[in-house]
Amino acid sequence: MSQIPTPQSVAIAGGGLAGLAAACALADSGFRVTLFERRPYLGGRASSYEHPGTGEVVDNCQHVLFRICTNLVEFYRRIGVEDKIRWYDDMTFIEPGGRSSVMHASPLPAPLHTAPSFLRFPFLTVKDKLAISCAIASLTLATQRDTGRSFLQWCHDHGQTETAIERFWKPILVSALSEHLDLISIPYAAQVVRESMKSPAARHMGVPSIPLTDLYNTAGDYIRARSGEIHLRTSLETFLPNSSQVQIRITDKDKKDREEFVDYLILALPFNSVDRVLPETPDAAPLREDLTHFESCPITGIHLWFDRQITDLDHAVLLDRTIQWMFHKSRLLTTRAAATDSEPSGSYIELVVSASKSLIDKSRSEIVDLALKEVREFFPAAREATLLKSTVIKEVHATYSPGPGIDAHRPPQSSTWPRVFLAGDWTATGWPATMEGAVRSGYLAAESLLHAAGMKDRKFLAPDLPASGFMRLSQP
Repeated sequence: MSQIPTPQSVAIAGGGLAGLAAACALADSGFRVTLFERRPYLGGRASSYEHPGTGEVVDNCQHVLFRICTNLVEFYRRIGVEDKIRWYDDMTFIEPGGRSSVMHASPLPAPLHTAPSFLRFPFLTVKDKLAISCAIASLTLATQRDTGRSFLQWCHDHGQTETAIERFWKPILVSALSEHLDLISIPYAAQVVRESMKSPAARHMGVPSIPLTDLYNTAGDYIRARSGEIHLRTSLETFLPNSSQVQIRITDKDKKDREEFVDYLILALPFNSVDRVLPETPDAAPLREDLTHFESCPITGIHLWFDRQITDLDHAVLLDRTIQWMFHKSRLLTTRAAATDSEPSGSYIELVVSASKSLIDKSRSEIVDLALKEVREFFPAAREATLLKSTVIKEVHATYSPGPGIDAHRPPQSSTWPRVFLAGDWTATGWPATMEGAVRSGYLAAESLLHAAGMKDRKFLAPDLPASGFMRLSQP
């Protein structure tokens, strides 16, 4: 009788999207997965918790996806939560004073499918629209290389008006890349434009209908159902690799240190947490040096609860002010939407400010006052509403800054140590710091690990969304 081989063990440090994606893929492949997460919940920077000051379950920041995020969609399908995403085609832009404009698709082929609604935007002049159209053509038809110049400089070189920059490029790119235009590399901006224009489906926006941690707890269940283990409030302290195993030292929820041996290790940590766990050996120096080139970008979420409905929109882009997006959580979250339908008496909204460096040093009350003032500019009904409670969540290290030259320092998922792999949206994924980039990194790390284990034919990365219409002629 043949003996069943013992599954190889994999330790994964980090319970964000990168770590969860890698863990699910490897658990499916027969590995014995153990995931360590220092927080008391899964999801990393895409998580939710009960806020002690309000008694409400809040997301640390609103996260959205688009149909172009094929690996994130595949991950949701894998763990069984794809039906928890609400998809939208329309995107509403609101000016101070309340005038709104809606972008939606038409029967025209890509990239012309949004042209009719774009051309009707009242907040852009004919000159603005002509400049933007020329820029989109340039960004999609020609390969953009990192020349060390920022996208803002590119805009000035390509005849973009100040209104086009403020009312079109900033709302789109600052939200997508969480950085100011003068600190965004040209290829990243071009990728956002090209991917969002490649087909009518590409720009469909998905919003979770349940709290983020509920979404990703399902991934934890998926791992456990395949004999994996999840250890919350447990952090990796350091590791020591050798040719046959990796020795890891962890601190558990009781603050006790212990050492274990595993066959493989995946570091699925934010870039600013990796240096802490690297061994004090010369072979760690190149990665340490790369890490010094990364800088953080903050995102601030402002949560407001009103005593009455202030809008019938589910979400909106807000122009010309500090706040960039409004998400109407009363309508988006399943449990709240049901209550609102039966008793439409209140609005819970989350406001998002990406690249929110100007808010970091402001107090909660200062930020709430600013938000309340701006909300009342955009939504006239809010002027008669009473604010019942509020909170502010600052994710200081939300993403890495996608500045010129940063791609040269994004490491691959394989490392200098044959049994240690890297995952995280900051690694070399071909995508910027997004949930899609995080999942891609997890799948790429899992593929690299399988290759090291001799399983070279297994692939996890989902194919990109195919281009349609005239965009099939413009792919780089």
